[in-house]
Parts: sequence; structure tokens; C-alpha cells
Amino acid sequence: MNPTKNLRVAATMGALAVAAGAFGAHGLKTLVSPTYLATWETAARYHLIHAVVLLILTVMADRLSDRAQRWSFRLILSGTAVFSGSLYAMVGLLVLLGESNQTPKLLGAVTPIGGALLIAGWLSMMLPSKPPHSAPE
Repeated sequence: MNPTKNLRVAATMGALAVAAGAFGAHGLKTLVSPTYLATWETAARYHLIHAVVLLILTVMADRLSDRAQRWSFRLILSGTAVFSGSLYAMVGLLVLLGESNQTPKLLGAVTPIGGALLIAGWLSMMLPSKPPHSAPE
């Protein structure tokens, strides 16, 4: 994995998470019910936590096998995008279409897939290195 690229991805994810949290705290307060504001806050919290995890994976890459680092980074990045992204999209659509509209709430069915990817990302940190391939004798 490219440490410079991973650092940029982690930093971008962190910046986006802070921006999303600030938008929720200041821009959404009057637009959605407290329930949906809490949903946005959950998305921002998981987003920020996992941005920090991506940063740690990048900085601590030498302590993990290449496979563990690569898969953990990919799974946590995609899991964050699906988990937080589906919650952001749901609340955003509810703002645009109105809270009585049921269509955006279907996005909530996608959220557990993101959660499963995050769990897989955490567990993949334990992947051992592949043994070196030896030539037949």
C-alpha cells in the first residue's frame, strides 16, 4: 500500500467527518426532527472514528502484515462510506423530500452492510502474512 496515498485518504476522511459533524450541528438543527439529527450525528461519529482508524493503520503499517493492512484499510474505508454515507443520504433526502416520505428510509436497509464491512475491517487486522511461496524440490 502507498503510505502517502493512505495518509491523504485518511486526512480527507477526517476533514469530511468534521465538516459533516459541523453541518449537522449548525445546518440541520432546524430542518429535521431530533431523531434524524441523532442519525446524522451517529453517521458523523462513526465517520470520524474510522478516519482516525485509517490514520492509525497508515502510521502503524509496519506492525501489521501487508495483507492485514491492505484489507483492513479497504474494508474500513468502504464500510465507512456505506455506513455513514447511507445515513447521510437518508437524512439529506428526508430534508429534500420531507420526513413523511418513506423512500429515503429504505436507505437504512443498506446501513448494516456498511456495519458488516467495518466489523470485517477490524477483524482483518489479525490476518497473518502469507507464507512465502517455495519452489517444489
